[in-house]
Amino acid sequence: MPAIIAHVGAALAVIAAAYAICAALLLLRSQANPVANPVAAGSERPAVSILKPLCGAEPHLMECLRSFARQDYPRMQIVFGVRESADPAIETVQQLRREFPELDVALVVDPAVHGENLKVSNLINMLQQARHPVVVISDSDVRVGPGYLDAMMTVLAPAGVGAATCLYQGRAGSGLWSRLAALFINDWYFPAVLVSQALGDTSFASGVTIALRRSTLDAIGGLQVTANYLADDWLICERVRRLGLRTVLSHFVVQTEVADESFAAHARRELRWMRTIRTVAPLGYTFMVLSFALPVALLGLGLAWPSPLATIAAALTLVSRVAIHWEQRSRAAARVGYDWILIPLRDALLLVVWAAGFFGRGITWRGRRYRVRKGGALSPMGEEEPMAGLY
Repeated sequence: MPAIIAHVGAALAVIAAAYAICAALLLLRSQANPVANPVAAGSERPAVSILKPLCGAEPHLMECLRSFARQDYPRMQIVFGVRESADPAIETVQQLRREFPELDVALVVDPAVHGENLKVSNLINMLQQARHPVVVISDSDVRVGPGYLDAMMTVLAPAGVGAATCLYQGRAGSGLWSRLAALFINDWYFPAVLVSQALGDTSFASGVTIALRRSTLDAIGGLQVTANYLADDWLICERVRRLGLRTVLSHFVVQTEVADESFAAHARRELRWMRTIRTVAPLGYTFMVLSFALPVALLGLGLAWPSPLATIAAALTLVSRVAIHWEQRSRAAARVGYDWILIPLRDALLLVVWAAGFFGRGITWRGRRYRVRKGGALSPMGEEEPMAGLY
């Protein structure tokens, strides 16, 4: 094998090992759900309106909503929203009201559409019922633990902070694709955010939680500015940063339910995520391949074989990759089988979906076809793009 190829292979293996070791160390030292302190000694906690857009009878929806209803927080309103009066999620909200009669709940049923992102349209309709000066936007499939709201208000409180968000773990079902989807979140996405933050990137935002003051939301132009964008969570926090305010990642980790699904649904969702990231951060997307440490290390080892340096680097990458998996598994509330067996398949699929993200901008979201344009803007598609049928 030519020397230059062997050197490239060894370099790839070393880079992969460095990334995997850093990701494992950052994960090991990260604090999951520390005990929340009061916002400030002797100060009053701000009143909060939580916006929960709903659509259909999602798996474990009641358990997710209960986790918010059980927050020990003095002034909390939860605003639920659906677009159709026949939506089965309405009955879940009514059941929640029966179980928690003292809970301040509002339910908005409004089909008004304000843009291509129907979830944002739902949120815009709901916002009219939010009565408090702090707004927390959270997806319907999120489950939180005690102290969640206190933790978010603590990181939002300092002057100069405009928005707060948090990381999440996937809670898998028993099906293969559900387990693979949870591994995507827990073993790759979660540590990748930690590495990115350690390198100084503050652009992370997640729809599992975005907390901000109503005055800040108004200053960025309201939710209307995100109505035609897929990455609405990222755009909200980007607009906040343009005001000169910081967006902060809380140490509090929540969970998101990962439903059992087909291969096609699984692939469409991950391709949608990848193509959205590519439109928002094209350069970062290109170098994202280095975060797929195990496939990169094995590729490097193959190119450099029988290089001792590449062999040692690949071994360190494997050890770090397994350490990441077991640390995340130890933190998970729901553990499914021997999912470590799926690591090779999961990491290979990561590489495949990342590569597919370069070929076109078409996505499928809630049964509709869109093209994702620069910055995550959505436009409807009448025809499927080439190769789109594979995903």
